[in-house]
Amino acid sequence: MVKLFYCTTDSQSSANELAASVVEQQLAACVNIIPGITSVYHWDNEIQHDQEWLLLIKTTDEMSEPLKDAILKAHPYDSPELISVDVTDGLPDYLQWVQDTVK
Repeated sequence: MVKLFYCTTDSQSSANELAASVVEQQLAACVNIIPGITSVYHWDNEIQHDQEWLLLIKTTDEMSEPLKDAILKAHPYDSPELISVDVTDGLPDYLQWVQDTVK
């Protein structure tokens, strides 16, 4: 099964490094980087407003745990956002490409 992970980070360079790392390791077939999002969240008993970069990471169910481990090791945050959704529909050729590309 194909999975889509969402992950935010604090800078363009961090987003580029994380994306390149997981693609080079074949933990993900593709990572889209969306710049300039604003995240509003509760942290350290305060409401935070921060500019972040969103990574959309396409991988497989089988590679989910190695991907999580790689993100935890490389991510600049103490507690990074890394959540996934199962891809239950999509163009068959694309979904097959993800399956074939992730090792």
